[in-house]
Amino acid sequence: MKLSQLKKFPPVCPGQEGLVHGGDYNPDQWLDRPDILEEDVRLMQLSHVNNASVAIFAWKALEPEEGVYRWEWLDETLDRLWKGGVSVILATPSGARPDWMDRDHPEVLRMQENRVRNLHGTRHNHCYTSPYYRQKVQEMNRMLAQRYGHHPAVKMWHVSNEYGGECHCPLCQQAFRNWLREKYGTIDKLNHEWWTGFWSRGYSSFDEIESPAPHGETAIMGLVLDWKRFVTYQTGEFFKNEIQPLKELTPDLPVVMNMMGLYTGLDYWKLAPLVDVITWDNYPSWHTDQMSTWEKAAEIAFVHDINRSMKKKPFMLMESTPSLVNWQPVNKMKRPGMHILSSIQAVAHGSDSVQYFQWRKGRGAFEKFHGAVVDHCGHEHTRVFREVTQLGELLEKLAPVAGSSVEPDVAIIYDWNNRWAIDALQGLNRNRRYAETCIQHYQSLWKQGIPCDIIDMEQSFDSYRLVVAPMLYMLKPGVAQKLRAFVEQGGTLVLTYLTGYVNQNDLCFLGGFPGDGMQELCGVWAEEIDSLFPTDRNSLETADGSFTVTDYCERIHPMESCQVVGQYGSDFYAGEPALTCNKVGKGSCWYMACRTGQDFLDGFYDRLAEELSLKPQWFGPLPEGISVQPRGAEGHTWLFVMNFSEEEKSLTLNQAMTDAVTGEHAAGTLTLTPYEVRVLRIDD
Repeated sequence: MKLSQLKKFPPVCPGQEGLVHGGDYNPDQWLDRPDILEEDVRLMQLSHVNNASVAIFAWKALEPEEGVYRWEWLDETLDRLWKGGVSVILATPSGARPDWMDRDHPEVLRMQENRVRNLHGTRHNHCYTSPYYRQKVQEMNRMLAQRYGHHPAVKMWHVSNEYGGECHCPLCQQAFRNWLREKYGTIDKLNHEWWTGFWSRGYSSFDEIESPAPHGETAIMGLVLDWKRFVTYQTGEFFKNEIQPLKELTPDLPVVMNMMGLYTGLDYWKLAPLVDVITWDNYPSWHTDQMSTWEKAAEIAFVHDINRSMKKKPFMLMESTPSLVNWQPVNKMKRPGMHILSSIQAVAHGSDSVQYFQWRKGRGAFEKFHGAVVDHCGHEHTRVFREVTQLGELLEKLAPVAGSSVEPDVAIIYDWNNRWAIDALQGLNRNRRYAETCIQHYQSLWKQGIPCDIIDMEQSFDSYRLVVAPMLYMLKPGVAQKLRAFVEQGGTLVLTYLTGYVNQNDLCFLGGFPGDGMQELCGVWAEEIDSLFPTDRNSLETADGSFTVTDYCERIHPMESCQVVGQYGSDFYAGEPALTCNKVGKGSCWYMACRTGQDFLDGFYDRLAEELSLKPQWFGPLPEGISVQPRGAEGHTWLFVMNFSEEEKSLTLNQAMTDAVTGEHAAGTLTLTPYEVRVLRIDD
């Protein structure tokens, strides 16, 4: 289906048309300065901000003592913003509790893995199992929904803030044991799945099980994995408890939780079904000495695409900085133009919002030097404010883009459970870099302007023509069969070293790797894997040349039907297969037995895209640093052309287009200055 034939999704914030522009607003920190609160509305209007996220950490301001509530300031805030033309995403305040709660009910405080209870302080310092805390959260949220759920300014619920962390208290230990009972049924089944005969670790009952601890058990990988799964489960249960009164009283208002990119503490694939709109907080380090601007752009594009792929519809960039952060080793400012470019990148990959932390810099505490739209000077005459205003004007002109989407032919598998297992395994070398490897494969497609979904291994592969699954170390039940069916029906599958070593509980497959019947699909048996020192090098020899190999070299044996495309260049296995292609049914399965550099991957995916007719036809080859991403719906296709380089770049347009911002005709050669972005429209 052509992008222009897709239907538009409804607004991410019901009743608010176009693209959302705003961010975290903390009027509760300025209640002694009514002049500043009035000035905020003027500045929001001036900067084309149309939305504010309010009351995210405001529990103390709302309930200064248990059972004593102060609503007046929030009443006035919502009225003031709405009168000024600013909509509101209203937050629930569970991310940080007031002091009286921790003093009078210390069981709500988290216990660390060393079994030491936290003191009052920080944020997300709560036990997500505590009955008292769950009750208080529900009570607070019910009052918020009753009082503000039908206020015309309120368009969405921002539930808590950046869920994360673990609690190892007795309440959570018991909940973990109950979760294990439900999963395994019998202790014998658990002992088998965790392989507890190792080091005489067998359990006699579920009551003996403790979560991983630095002074206790960490060597049972099944325990480590199941604890991480439980943390995600219990976080989800806490979330469902939080939203129960919101859904009951305001069923038409979406609920969201702001996620944190590739954060490893939670499996976002499991939490995504619980929210109405995917939102995430994006804080990349631009202009570093670690990687080029365009390489960082590819990395962030990967995460944007994960968030779009979670529900296959527009997401929201809930937090970003308009200038800098305060928590990196070096907190470098965004250079002129980068704020607009990086914000539009989110829109290009499916976001229907650009939002910030924060609107106004606070005077004290941890985040007083974190970037904001309004600096401590308090006025609009700053570089950052001018760029935010320019972006706000641009987003208004791009309002028709809201609700549009993309349906990629390519999917890359990134699976949190798989990452946990790879990170926890004892063996190989420490250069595992699962996420970085997935991004490397993605980058080769991104450079060609080929849209990609990022999915986990449990999703359907049926809508794709190419599926890439780097380092698919863990195979959950049924995945091998789904992959085989995908290839047999005409799909192209790309697999790498370390595929199919363990099942969902980290038990090694017997009968050789890749396991679970994957050898017939791959056409190879992986006999052993060689881990290389950082200074070691091998090579992959193909008809296109010699390519450097680092970190991992699997020794594989191809089956008779499997075509050998590349061999190792050195060591005792020189001349042995390192790259193969196996025809199965109507499709093909590629197997890369070694870790290569970006140069090989770029050439490999360039040829594969040509063979599969994946390359977009709107433009010619893209120069380094140029990214083009499409969105489409209802007769229109928008191309976001972005220059993530410090040099002027040009590309060829293969058909006439219209500049979606200026309305001018665009054809032939399009030239972009450093950090420039252009949005072009193609009409049916």
